[in-house]
Amino acid sequence: MSSLLEIVLLQQQTVKLLLGILVISVAIFVATAATEVSNSSCNRTCGSLEIPYPFGTSEGCYLDSSFLITCNSSSSSNSETSTPTPFLRVGNIEVLNISLDGELRVSTYIARDCPQESNYNFNNRYTSLGLREFPISYTKNVFTTVGCDTLGLIGSFASDKNSTTGCVSACDSIDGMVNGSCSGIGCCQTPIPNEIKDFIVSVKHSNVSEFNPCGFAFVVEEKAYNFSTLDLQNMQDKEVVPLVLDWVVGNQTCEDAKKNTTGYACKAANSECYNSTNGPGYRCNCSLGYHGNPYLSGGCQGT
Repeated sequence: MSSLLEIVLLQQQTVKLLLGILVISVAIFVATAATEVSNSSCNRTCGSLEIPYPFGTSEGCYLDSSFLITCNSSSSSNSETSTPTPFLRVGNIEVLNISLDGELRVSTYIARDCPQESNYNFNNRYTSLGLREFPISYTKNVFTTVGCDTLGLIGSFASDKNSTTGCVSACDSIDGMVNGSCSGIGCCQTPIPNEIKDFIVSVKHSNVSEFNPCGFAFVVEEKAYNFSTLDLQNMQDKEVVPLVLDWVVGNQTCEDAKKNTTGYACKAANSECYNSTNGPGYRCNCSLGYHGNPYLSGGCQGT
């Protein structure tokens, strides 16, 4: 009789255990389904910009706040014709392109010194860019000075690596200048330091002339700028130039990040982790033979 009672009690315990497992499984399924619904409802464009995860425009759609893209409509009397413009986080840094290869193209302002202008503004001689994350690419960008007898300086002070560098562009006339060349005559260039997340650019123009009333200095994506003698006038009315940031996840190495399976960003099964070569952090790539988004579960598909 006691044996029969023990069997009944054991069966009851087994049923309770199975019910408990079922409840947990349903809860996990519901949570997962809710996440998928949330992700599928995320806006992945702003104007013409494609916004891949880990970036996103609203909470629940990005990895963390450093990947927030704010999509604003430009001021217009007719909201139906306004153009949405993407900005990095909640600042005024316009985003031009996001690559899953770890590059973020943004716009940055040109510093200019035009002493003879009637509306001359001393503050225009300076421009800056300051970021909490995402270092400025030292392999894709270059510091550039345009003008005759023009001194351009770039300094980084908020980053761990403080530095100041620059170059001088000297000339007496357009003679000797070569379009597409920044050899020091009309235009000069110098590399920027690695592992910096901010800069201040200043420019001083000395030789004011009819063919060169202004001097200019800026950090620019190297392949995006070709010097022209027409730039000596007013940079052909350009106010901004493109610049490349190296975006990464967190401030850990791959080895340390993998220890936290929940927070590890390389979610795809066929993905690999790479340590940043421009400061701390890491990024993810699909393995050889696969393509897609390594930051999403199932995001890397075979070719």
